[in-house]
Amino acid sequence: MSHPHPELGPPPKLPKGGLRVTPLGGLGEIGRNMTVFEFDGRLLIVDCGVLFPEEEQPGIDLILPDFTSIRDRLDDVEGIVLTHGHEDHIGAVPYLLREKPDIPLIGSKLTLALIEAKLQEHRIRPYTLEVKEGERENLGPFDCEFIAVNHSIPDALAVAIRTGAGLVVATGDFKMDQLPMDNRLTDLHAFARLSEEGIDLLLSDSTNAEVPGFVPPERDISNVIRGVFAGAQKRIIVASFASHVHRIQQILDAAHEYGRRVAFVGRSMVRNMGIARDLGYLRVPAGLVVDVKTLDDLPDDEVVLVCTGSQGEPMAALSRMANRDHQIRIVPGDTVILASSLIPGNENAVYRVINGLTRWGANVVHKGNAKVHVSGHASAGELLYFYNICKPKNLMPVHGEWRHLRANAELGAMTGVPKDRIVIAEDGVVVDLIDGKARISGKVQAGYVYVDGLSVGDVTEASLKDRRILGDEGIVSVFVVVDSTTGKVVSGPNIQARGSGIEDSAFAAIVPKIEEAIARAAADGVAEPHQIQQLIRRTVGKWVSDGYRRRPMILPVVVEV
Repeated sequence: MSHPHPELGPPPKLPKGGLRVTPLGGLGEIGRNMTVFEFDGRLLIVDCGVLFPEEEQPGIDLILPDFTSIRDRLDDVEGIVLTHGHEDHIGAVPYLLREKPDIPLIGSKLTLALIEAKLQEHRIRPYTLEVKEGERENLGPFDCEFIAVNHSIPDALAVAIRTGAGLVVATGDFKMDQLPMDNRLTDLHAFARLSEEGIDLLLSDSTNAEVPGFVPPERDISNVIRGVFAGAQKRIIVASFASHVHRIQQILDAAHEYGRRVAFVGRSMVRNMGIARDLGYLRVPAGLVVDVKTLDDLPDDEVVLVCTGSQGEPMAALSRMANRDHQIRIVPGDTVILASSLIPGNENAVYRVINGLTRWGANVVHKGNAKVHVSGHASAGELLYFYNICKPKNLMPVHGEWRHLRANAELGAMTGVPKDRIVIAEDGVVVDLIDGKARISGKVQAGYVYVDGLSVGDVTEASLKDRRILGDEGIVSVFVVVDSTTGKVVSGPNIQARGSGIEDSAFAAIVPKIEEAIARAAADGVAEPHQIQQLIRRTVGKWVSDGYRRRPMILPVVVEV
């Protein structure tokens, strides 16, 4: 198995007849999925998603792929193929189209409807091409065939890409539910047909590669949800992804059966479920869904609220309910259903929300205590089955953290893919398919691009480090006025601390040390404000570290008169 090396340099020029595959996100992480294919001087992008921030990224709204490696080649892009409508696959499209709005978007009906609604908020009207499973489209030198796959959202597609270098198949996110809610099976016949043609490189979803066996059918959840509804005494509040149409359908069916009305809470949930209903992907009995404002007129045992926040996102409706920062107040006897799995890295945030809801008296039903969710990703048994059908000549695990990629690679090896033809890459690592063999050829820039409010890319890792220090250790500001001629202290030092855990009065002990250090510096001819600031920072920092074992951010301000 080949794998990236930290000292990889830029890739060489792609040889004629070769295919280059560059993942800009989705490898070594859950989210931010984006892969760039290059052949004959032209580019094809598959997916363009976001990653949601973790606790150590304070203030960040979204994390985007880094477009640096393709920014000066956007005129070469034939299109962006979107495999399905989840945010981790479409969420970054508006930010790429800001740079070139006329890049065509190719996807299924629901996927395009979801991204078009999102782009409308960004005031971008995209060029779109709607495709269905079984169809083929020529996008420049890329002959793309679209294949139905089953996932946790309707209309998901895999894409088979034919070029002069061979046949490449990108699965997108998929599983092999044999009893899907929409009766739309993963088209194993199509994959078997592609196998007969010869799959030169398979890019396969790795998210559940560590999980043994097969994913249970979505239909198994319906009875569990009905049981929760049957036992609920007051309101039922359901948290789900805003694009999880299948799960919302099960909630609507249960609500209809038990005589409850449903209200969607949150802009993205209202928007996406409206789109799904209008396009016929969501079946809604007349009168079942009502405006949230009308719920006060209904008894608690006739109410269902469907909101976002199943991953503990701090600004989502459920988190705000747990923190008593939402107009909907949790009361004893309410039932809360977290109808999703835990994305790795979000565990602490989710359990914090569960504890908050429980504190206010809610009965919280989640994957840990009831079967209210099944994954949308193929488990190890399904992947083995899939590889035995596809028989790829080369395998590149995608969509997962390192442990998932490694486990997926091992599954491929078990089914007979030669180990020297299994490529474990990471974001930015360039893989070339030349003469039928995939190999790593270099690396391009593929770091995190942070969205903070209206700012895109301005926040750096250094900025985040400062934010973490401020949040964990606090800040100490020191204000000093010095004589520009003599360098002696004229006023101050005045010291204030916030969040440092040190009383302001305690800093009286450091004032003589600061004065002494400045006087010594003046005697040595040091009078530059920047040098005095550095001196103050070192003096205060050592005193705080020695006395309190803390490392607050120290901001010295030196004014000359």
